[in-house]
Amino acid sequence: MLKILQETSVTVKRDSVGPSETGSETIHRVLGSYQLGEKLRRLRLRKKIGLVDLGKHTGLSPSMLSQLENGKAVPTLPTLARIAMVFDVGLEYFFADRKKRGVFSVVRKGERMRFPDRPDSPAPAYWFEVLAFSAQEKPMQAYLAEFEPRAPGQAQDHVHDGAEFILVLEGNLALRYEDEETLLHAGDSVYFDASHPHAYRAGGAANARAVVVTTPPRL
Repeated sequence: MLKILQETSVTVKRDSVGPSETGSETIHRVLGSYQLGEKLRRLRLRKKIGLVDLGKHTGLSPSMLSQLENGKAVPTLPTLARIAMVFDVGLEYFFADRKKRGVFSVVRKGERMRFPDRPDSPAPAYWFEVLAFSAQEKPMQAYLAEFEPRAPGQAQDHVHDGAEFILVLEGNLALRYEDEETLLHAGDSVYFDASHPHAYRAGGAANARAVVVTTPPRL
């Protein structure tokens, strides 16, 4: 049988000597983001088990369990494994449900790069800059696009999954959608199903600029 030791957790204390972070402080900071104590307390209350009774099952003293729940002590892996067995949950319960921070990603104007619509095109139909390249796993993509003048019919159709939204910032934008062309002016916007053929060009002698947002297909 496995022998459960009485004090199988590491008590963390802040070291007031020097401004640098100690090893114990690093452990406390990293594991603290997983809110292990809060999850333990939530699990115990859900099962309606007191600290004394939980101590009998785990081999830990009620005071040590209280320190774990209040974040004053960091549990070791064997301690968490024993607690997980008592509550019939996997270890992933303590780590997989990590509290997520809201996504906040800033891209400065000077950080963006300008790309042609097709890397091998000698005369690109438009140029674009990715507006949120630093954000990961985005539910949408946003671009700043500049369209050059073209004669009607010269813009090449393309399709892609999902939806597309365009807000014209400057100039006039001619959007061909399913063989019908619509002229959009500065301030106009359009939303459409991007899985149908569409193409763009500046609808005048000057270039047109617009914000283009695309989204993945709805499941």
